[in-house]
Formats: sequence, C-alpha cells, structure tokens
Amino acid sequence: MPRNAYVLLLLTALFWGGNAVAGKLAVGHVSPMALTTLRWVFGLAMLLAIGWRQFVADWPETRRHLPFLFVLGSVGFTFFNAALYSALTMTSAINVSIEQAAIPMVIFLVNFLAFSQRATWLQLLGLALSVIGVALTASHGDLRRLAELDVNLGDALMVAAVIVYAGYTVALRFKPAIHWQSLMIVLAGSALVSSLPFLLWEFQSGQIILPDLRGWAVVAYTALFPSVLSQIFYIRGVEMIGANRAGLFINAVPIFGTILSILILGEAFHAYHAVAMAMVLGGIWMAEVSARRRTGAIPPA
Repeated sequence: MPRNAYVLLLLTALFWGGNAVAGKLAVGHVSPMALTTLRWVFGLAMLLAIGWRQFVADWPETRRHLPFLFVLGSVGFTFFNAALYSALTMTSAINVSIEQAAIPMVIFLVNFLAFSQRATWLQLLGLALSVIGVALTASHGDLRRLAELDVNLGDALMVAAVIVYAGYTVALRFKPAIHWQSLMIVLAGSALVSSLPFLLWEFQSGQIILPDLRGWAVVAYTALFPSVLSQIFYIRGVEMIGANRAGLFINAVPIFGTILSILILGEAFHAYHAVAMAMVLGGIWMAEVSARRRTGAIPPA
C-alpha cells in the first residue's frame, strides 16, 4: 500500500510542478482569476461526467456536511490557486515551485498545535532543511533580505498560499465518509462558486484577460491535471499514509517544477536553487525514513 501511495503522490507533485509552469505561461494570455474560475468550470464538468450517479447516492450524507465542504473547497482549491497564479505574475515559476516545499512545515506545526501530533527528531531535522531551502529561494540567495523584509510580493503571496494549503491538508481528516467522486464534485463546485467574487473583482478593476489560444491550452491543462487528477491522487495518498507523510511529497514539486521551468520556460537556474533543491530533497528523505522506522516498515540502521 505505501508503494501505491508513493506513486500517486509523486504524480501529484509532477502535476503541481506543471501547474506552476502553466500559470507562468498564462501571464498575458489569461488573467489569474479568470484562469482560476475556468479551470473549475471544466474540472467540475469532468467530475460530474464520471461521478454524477455516485454524487446523487451520497447526497444525503454530503448535505449534512455541506458548509464544511464548501469552506474546504474554497480554501484548498480557490484561495490557493488564486494566490499562486497571482504570484506568478511577479516571480518565477522556479521560485513558486520551491516555495511550495514549506507546506509540510506548516502541516506539522498545525498538527502539533491542534492535535498534539508529534514528529520525530529526524522529521524535524528534515523539516528544518526544507525551511532553509525555501527561505533561500524566497530571498533569491541572500538571507539578509528576509531580515530586511525585502521580499518580492509574488514570493510573499506564495508563502500565504502555502499556509492556506497546509490548513486544507490538515482539515481533510474531518471529511465525511463519502465516495471520492462525490467529495471531489462538491469541492470543485465550492471552488467554482467561491472563485466568482474574485472574477467579478478582476472584471470591475479592468484587469481581466480572456483566454487566447495559449490561454485555453493552459485552462485545459490545469482543469485536467492539477484540478482533477492531482486532487484525487492527493486525497487518496493522505488516506493511505496520513497527512504528515503525504505532505512531505510536496517537496518533490520543486524538482519537477524546476526541470519543467528550465525546459519549457527557459528560466535561469542559479546556484541557490541547486542548494535549496538539495535541502528539500534531503528533508523529504530524512522525514520519510524516520516515519517508516517508526511504523516498523524498515529496521533501524
């Protein structure tokens, strides 16, 4: 079972790494809030096509939890992606990809504060490596900029998105016992509804950009892969190995996002990016080894 979870979570990281690249490709071709809304229009349509009957069967139980599920979909799907796409108008796709590695740190912190769920010292050490790597990325290789609060607004927005998604991950433990198809339909529907005020604001402020050919291609990618498949895989991964361990695989997003950014966008790769990537990869390895030892999956060295 853990091996299946690893495959699902690595594919999730690949699709999310591609989401950062897609968001960068969208700049000037479809505006952030328009992209956020459109991805859920098509994402919801795909989910309804495959899961409508199951959704109807689960509706009595779903209805009882509708307010909570609406908040969950709004936070995890709408707010996160609106912040991510807005961040990409001001910072690089490589930076956004690496900064997502901070999500496990916040997951651990929330689990500790809210549920007294403790982490091992090796997990904490891996976490610290990831945090330093993210800080190095956000400061563009100069940690003194953090002390001076001289951080790009796009990077700051991405940090806010990280906090939002970590909260969503932890809150998944309270989701009702309904089929994943029903869960995804109501979350996607909630995301669509909650994205409309953002779209209206973008329209009224004169900042909306309707998609051109490239914009529609970006919408299609984000609707299928980050919106539908990655969310399904991530929810299943959390179910199989827990939020703390599943969240650590988000640290693979920088690897995929960086490689795709270089190959597709031609973005510059700096020495501090290499150091940061080494730190987050080392962090995920250390934390996962610790978790497997704790459950008896592998013997101590």
